[in-house]
Amino acid sequence: MLAAGVRALGRDGVLAVTAVSESLPSGELAAARALAEDLGVAHLAPRTEELNRPGYRANGADRCYFCKSEVLDTVTAVARAHGFDLVATGTNADDTADPFRPGIRAGRERGIRTPLADAGLTKADARAVSRLWSLPTWDKPATPCLASRIRYGIPVTGHRLARVDRAEKAVRRALDGAGVHSEQLRVRDLGDTVRVELDAGAAAAAAGLTALAEGVAEAGFGTAPLIVDSFVSGRLNHERPPATEEF
Repeated sequence: MLAAGVRALGRDGVLAVTAVSESLPSGELAAARALAEDLGVAHLAPRTEELNRPGYRANGADRCYFCKSEVLDTVTAVARAHGFDLVATGTNADDTADPFRPGIRAGRERGIRTPLADAGLTKADARAVSRLWSLPTWDKPATPCLASRIRYGIPVTGHRLARVDRAEKAVRRALDGAGVHSEQLRVRDLGDTVRVELDAGAAAAAAGLTALAEGVAEAGFGTAPLIVDSFVSGRLNHERPPATEEF
C-alpha cells in the first residue's frame, strides 16, 4: 500500500506511520523503518496507549475495535499535524470479508481509506503485486499484534504482552538452534496453559525440544502446561475463554 502511494503521489506525497505500544512485536518497528527508508518515505512512530482503554484491557471479542480506535485517532492527529488530510490502511478484501474484524468498524467511523479493499485486492493479490515490484515484504508472514495471542476473556496487561513477546523470541531461538524452520510462530496465552503454534511439520519436530520448553517457561510462563501444535489462523476466535485472574 505504501509503495503504491509512492508510485501514485511521489515520495513527498505520503507519510508512513507505525503505532508503537506494548502490543507491537519485537522487530516490527525496525522492519517498518527499513521499508520506509528503502522507499524514500518519511516515517514516524508515535506512541499509542491501547492499555488505557478499558474495552481493550477487557479483551472481549470486540477488543480490536478499541485498539484500532486508539491507533487511528493517534495516526489521524499525526497526519493532520504534518499537512495530510487522508489516512489509509493496508486493509484488503479478505479482511473485509472476515467476520472477526471489529477494527474495520473503527476505521469506517473515522473515514479511514482502504484502497486495497476498495480495489477488491485480496492478501494473495497484494503479495503478487509486491513480488512484481520487488518489495522485500512480499512473502513476509503475517504478524498481528501481541494481544491477538491472548485468549478472549483474559485481561490484556503489559505483563502478558511482554511475556508473549519474550516467549516467541525464545521459541525462535530454540528452533534455530535445532535447525527447525517454521514460517508461522505464535505463542498463545490460554490462561491456564500456553500453546506454541508452528507450521505442521515444524510442530512435530519441535514438540520434544527441551530448549523450547525452557525458553517459554523462562519468558514468564513458569510451570504452566505447554502444548506444541500446528498453527491455525484465527484459532482463538473459536475457543471459549476460561476463567482466570489478572496478572
